[in-house]
Amino acid sequence: MVDISKITTEKRNENTKNMDIVSTCEILRMINNEDKLVPLAVEAAINQIAKVVDVVTNAFLNGGRLFYVGAGTSGRLGVLDASEIPPTFGVDPSLVIGIIAGGDHALRFSIEGAEDSKEEAIEALKAHHLNAKDVVVGIAASGVTPFAIAAVEYANEIQAKSACITTSDNSLIAQVAQYPIEAITGAEPLTGSTRMKSGTAQKLILNMITTASMVKMGKVYENLMIDVQMTNNKLVSRARTIVMEVTGVDEDTAVEYLNRYNSVKHAIFAILSQMEDFEEIEAILSQHRGSIRESLKNIG
Repeated sequence: MVDISKITTEKRNENTKNMDIVSTCEILRMINNEDKLVPLAVEAAINQIAKVVDVVTNAFLNGGRLFYVGAGTSGRLGVLDASEIPPTFGVDPSLVIGIIAGGDHALRFSIEGAEDSKEEAIEALKAHHLNAKDVVVGIAASGVTPFAIAAVEYANEIQAKSACITTSDNSLIAQVAQYPIEAITGAEPLTGSTRMKSGTAQKLILNMITTASMVKMGKVYENLMIDVQMTNNKLVSRARTIVMEVTGVDEDTAVEYLNRYNSVKHAIFAILSQMEDFEEIEAILSQHRGSIRESLKNIG
């Protein structure tokens, strides 16, 4: 049995002990007051998060992938973040992979016992042919989830890079991971319900890891998503707005270039560089990791 008395996220919260006898607004204020502490916990872990971002970016640049592995809420958040990367940054779905204990069925239904299976985690990573170029991030609020710990241990075993995200102090997973991220959010408003403060912290950190690594990969110009996929009307409109915002052209011109290149990045670079040939544009961008800034600096 797990000794939950030593797990930070399992402790009672003195500030919310009367939540069952107060008004609706007071319940919400209690929760909101606790939620305000989450960004501060994440801020305290910025240096740890930065190390993971650099490791992940280096892996991407060298043909590696990022794996998020977790159970329950932690696993769902990892799968969520991984799922949003391809449409946001135009990368292959195999670049960032979310693995949840119990498989995809566990995204919608509770399969809590699955988190105790170390073998399932290892088999899932083997099914994706995890190798030394990859990075595995075990996500576990409690820091003791066998599924997440096993993933980190297996990564270490095959000489892949390993990291973790936990919201509990002095956790086992932080001791095992090469690059631990520890955002200590304290006792939950509802005792042990880590879908609350812990889940919020995990979501913030996952956003940071993928967004920052994609920025460093040349997927962002200024603060704009220049590799966004134009897969629905809203995203088509966003693409037009981005091209107009960066280059100063009118909407008709933006549409013309987007239709020609089917890429926000290529459209922007073509306008700013006054180059037309797609292959030539692609070659220059590829030489500079897809960075518009660096590519513009290095054209003759």
